[in-house]
Amino acid sequence: MTAIRNRVVSAMALCCLIVVTACSATYRNHGYVPLDEDLQNLVVGVDTRATVDDTIGPPSVSGMLGDGNYYYVRSRVREFGMYRPEVVERQVLAISFAPDDTIANIERFGLEDGNIVPLSRRVTDSSVVSNGFLRQLIGNIGNLNPGDAFN
Repeated sequence: MTAIRNRVVSAMALCCLIVVTACSATYRNHGYVPLDEDLQNLVVGVDTRATVDDTIGPPSVSGMLGDGNYYYVRSRVREFGMYRPEVVERQVLAISFAPDDTIANIERFGLEDGNIVPLSRRVTDSSVVSNGFLRQLIGNIGNLNPGDAFN
């Protein structure tokens, strides 16, 4: 009887351990932002885009144009059980360039500095979604051209 009790207690302890570890938060890190020590090697107004690439590396995101600004982005996301993932930390390092391709400004932004930007998608409505299978089939009867079958 004690052997069965020990197995039940061990199984219950294992289940409790699994439940406790499943509810712990996990963190994911994305992106890259250079360290401050590396940024101290860059001089505003003197260094160019090429020296930025050599010193701290090219960014994962750049401006809208090929000769746009550099943006280094790093974020940390917390996932906790069944809840939606939450961004707990985000850093953006923006390096802007002057027209002569030298560094104009180096700025660092955090999650507390940002605003939520609603993105809108422009999607063309398709008339196929509202039509059922039979309606599409019957609608195609008039669109058939017998000459196309013999070409």
